[in-house]
Amino acid sequence: MYEPIKFPTKSGADAPGELVAPEGVERAPAVVLIQEWWGLNGQIRHVAARLAKEGFLVAIPDLYHGRWTVDPAEAQKLMEGLDWPRALDEIGSAAAFLKQHPRSNGHVGVVGFCLGGALSFASATVVPELEAVVPFYGLAPSDKFDYAKVKAPILAHFASKDEWAKADAARAVMEQMHSRGQTMELHVYEAGHAFAHESRKDVYVPEAAALAWSRTIAFLHRHLG
Repeated sequence: MYEPIKFPTKSGADAPGELVAPEGVERAPAVVLIQEWWGLNGQIRHVAARLAKEGFLVAIPDLYHGRWTVDPAEAQKLMEGLDWPRALDEIGSAAAFLKQHPRSNGHVGVVGFCLGGALSFASATVVPELEAVVPFYGLAPSDKFDYAKVKAPILAHFASKDEWAKADAARAVMEQMHSRGQTMELHVYEAGHAFAHESRKDVYVPEAAALAWSRTIAFLHRHLG
């Protein structure tokens, strides 16, 4: 199910990742799935498989290039060491790869969790191929990214008890976007950070995760097909 892939970037280098395709041979809407700070691990593969079962062609760019961890301290170092311009180049290149893929219907969105949520917001400002953006509990700093450049609709999922990705900060971004006529929908759940991470029973909130998932799938199908 998980096919290793490499796709060309604007820098000229090939970037690594994995592809998960839905059953059948017909064309499908496509999604770039962005990892948490842990890296490309079993949890993010599980999410990719769930998206494929919902009918989406999924590419997961491996932004740490083969590295991943279960240790929070190491994850913090990996996240802090991430080259954001390179990562955004790889996310945009993954979107371009999906747009031209023979199984794709030509419509591409992005979904990201934690670090991937922040990168989803950031990619919305610089990747023109995106037609739907779904960040989970992650926000790119507005002093570094120009949200006025966002063209795609955004569906954001945040948690009321999250001290890292604060719902108030997301609400401020939404209000700014609405003032410019842009489209952003924000849902705040009674939960903490990483509430949709099924393998972390210390933070997983099943009811909130299920509601966020159903909203995500409906949103993606509405905008991507």
